[in-house]
Amino acid sequence: MAVIAPSRRVRRTPFTDGVEAAGVKGYTVYNHMMLPTVFRSVEEDYHHLKAAVQVWDVAVERQVELRGPDAARLMQMLTPRDLRGMLPGQCYYVPIVDETGGMLNDPVALKLSEDRWWISIADSDLLFWVKALAYGYRLDVLVDEPDVSPLAVQGPLADKLMERVFGDAVSELRFFRFGWFDFEGNTFAVARSGYSKQGGFEIYVEGHANGMPLWNALMEAGKDLDVHAGCPNLIERIEGGLLSYGNDMTRDNTPHECGLGRFCSTQTAIGCVGRDALLRVSKEGPTQQIRAIEIEGDMPVCDRVWPLTSGAKRIGQVTSAAMSPDFKVGVGIGMVRMTHWDEDTELTVQTQDGPRRAVVREKFWI
Repeated sequence: MAVIAPSRRVRRTPFTDGVEAAGVKGYTVYNHMMLPTVFRSVEEDYHHLKAAVQVWDVAVERQVELRGPDAARLMQMLTPRDLRGMLPGQCYYVPIVDETGGMLNDPVALKLSEDRWWISIADSDLLFWVKALAYGYRLDVLVDEPDVSPLAVQGPLADKLMERVFGDAVSELRFFRFGWFDFEGNTFAVARSGYSKQGGFEIYVEGHANGMPLWNALMEAGKDLDVHAGCPNLIERIEGGLLSYGNDMTRDNTPHECGLGRFCSTQTAIGCVGRDALLRVSKEGPTQQIRAIEIEGDMPVCDRVWPLTSGAKRIGQVTSAAMSPDFKVGVGIGMVRMTHWDEDTELTVQTQDGPRRAVVREKFWI
């Protein structure tokens, strides 16, 4: 079995020691860092996530920090979502686009203050784009990657575990809000958010040395809750329609094609560098869009693009797929042309192991 060769180009995280002690069985590379992909098995991890609580090393969600008088202006230049009503303490899901309206990233932005923001990024080198805009427009803002590493606590028992480590007030956080909470003399931003539909929190751990003390504290406090080390789960995220940048969408796609039009207030997001291009897209409408795809039969690992066909004609592609133990069907995320994206449209998925019957679904499973 091939392994990832150690290198300074692939960075360990503040939690890697804990991940290894927990018996991680697989990694991928994400933002030049090691992201765990499986512990016991994808299916076992899936069932446990839905029943108990897991601690995830998601330090790969690097932060791009904007700090200075022009921080808010630069933040608005990056996204077609109107940020004028956003208050300190809020988190916004923000499509980031280039001058053509193509997706560069789909991060969560945290507004720490009027002149300080964190952008918690998906897998792309967004830092360079942001620095280039700041320099090109001569903005009075510092753009950098701070020593901040998110640690996620996800699952139905997440509130109980977090209360034991951070106090009862942490459960009062509303969805996509964050507050400041103390741990062993440090103050961390804690948000009610995460890359699952099971509920939970993300802790923005400042300082590499603080990683393992927090990891160990969560593991010790959650023993009777059956806490386990976990990671974003392929099956659960597809069931929930959680998109993966670089897999389900790329720079070739607009937010509208990715089903993210509700996060684009293009008419009022004045200053966004991709605004003019997206105004045209929103007026004309997308010609293809992401849809839930139900797939029949056994499925191989979806480690490549699977063409979607109708007869002999290619009308899209499946980019993520897995067998769902709970729903007893193959679940997938696909980009489908408008001529075939209506619910219950029957298609064929061309996998590496041969064709499978597929059906377009209007909604994802959870």
